[in-house]
Amino acid sequence: MALFLALDQSTSATKALLFDAEGRALDREAREHRQHYPQPGWVEHDAEEIWENTLTVLSALLARHSDRRREFVSLSLTNQRETVVVFDRATGRPLHHAIVWQCRRGDPFCAGHAAAGREPLVRARTGLKLDAYFSASKLQWLVREHPDLRARLADGSALLGTIDTYLVYRLTAGRVFATDHTNASRTLLFDIARLRWDEELCALWEVPVRALPEVRESSAAFGTTTLGGVLSEPLPIRGVIGDSQASLLAQRCFAPGSAKVTFGTGSSLLLNIGGTPRFSAQGVLTALAWVHGGRPTYAFEGIVISSASTLVWLRDQLGLAPDVATLERLAAEVPDNGGVYLVPAFTGLGLPHWRPEARASLTGLSSHSDRRHVARAGFESIAYQIREALDAMRAEAGVPLGTLHADGGPTASRLLMQFTADLVGADLRVAGMADCSPLGAVFAAQLGLGLRRSFADFGPAASPETGYSPRLPAETSARLLRGWQAAVRQVLVPPAN
Repeated sequence: MALFLALDQSTSATKALLFDAEGRALDREAREHRQHYPQPGWVEHDAEEIWENTLTVLSALLARHSDRRREFVSLSLTNQRETVVVFDRATGRPLHHAIVWQCRRGDPFCAGHAAAGREPLVRARTGLKLDAYFSASKLQWLVREHPDLRARLADGSALLGTIDTYLVYRLTAGRVFATDHTNASRTLLFDIARLRWDEELCALWEVPVRALPEVRESSAAFGTTTLGGVLSEPLPIRGVIGDSQASLLAQRCFAPGSAKVTFGTGSSLLLNIGGTPRFSAQGVLTALAWVHGGRPTYAFEGIVISSASTLVWLRDQLGLAPDVATLERLAAEVPDNGGVYLVPAFTGLGLPHWRPEARASLTGLSSHSDRRHVARAGFESIAYQIREALDAMRAEAGVPLGTLHADGGPTASRLLMQFTADLVGADLRVAGMADCSPLGAVFAAQLGLGLRRSFADFGPAASPETGYSPRLPAETSARLLRGWQAAVRQVLVPPAN
């Protein structure tokens, strides 16, 4: 029986999974890594720690299945997308902490380019907003603040890339320096229509083109690995794709109009719009869903910056509960939010507001409020943000939304899933497994290896889905949404002096 290894390198952890040919997850191993906050609004990861965790989780999984090594077909990789690493060409070791997608240190550079009127150029080439969420401003900060790194990137002794690029380089002992289209397209350096690095954008952000990786299709070959000698025979690396696009693939959203939401640290909504890029004037992003056989597929994307991270904040920073499951039980003990709204703008707000300067707010508290209402407000905040993002995407696409597919760890919360269905006003189909992103990477590998001839070869999901239909009266949903919008307005409008 063919077995497929997959590595899922996310914002909070590195996970190794083992799949069979039909997409059933057979085993899993995970290691969390530390979050570094050098100052407010800055977020970093230790890329060397991520590499060590990568070896640990893959080795542990292989050890448990050592009697089946000959059945392993390939290793696939999916990853947090906009996070960037600068590393040494000779050793592959990072030369600075990875700067994470949540990090806002690039805000001044984005503001400067916006003031100079460069936003239309950036949007027309990349489909994205001129925002520090994406990679380029992080890189501009690095080269401005670290002249030694600027010099090394210019002379070729240092390289840069998103997490997939870095891990492929380490896994292949420096033999392959490459990324895929989905990750390249998240940097603000890539032309999504011409499918290549854009020299004008690279000059704008002060990034040497020579320091950027080769761009390949997700299903292409990315070399082989022995995991630093763990394997006696090299294993092909096939299926490299950004985590949100990977889940779109796993959810079988192949047709224009199909959509999914991935609940994670943040949440990403993707709506397939077909083979021609379309650009929004309302803040909706245009993303490369994938490129296969030389043909691109595009999607509209909505970004929710604080999703599951809000629940972690309530657990750790406020100490409302020892774990998220207990937090959900607290939230379920009250029939509604009691007028309490949490706007989790810890590092700004995404679509449709795109206000990086916004900060979180807890409103509507009364003498009747207790920690149960605050917990419920945290869960509900995720659904409100998804509703706002989806409204913007639906209006831009001009297509009705039938069913919304969902995946990610927080989908285990029945309270959150039901409230999301109520707020969105559409059926929600939750994947039978939370880890759709690594499954999507395996699907890309199967296409590349010729084990699937086309998207039509992917049948129904191996694990049964769970369905949620709207139950809340429309007038109640509308009233709750109005309360949320009023709370958001308080965050967006500066207080009077």
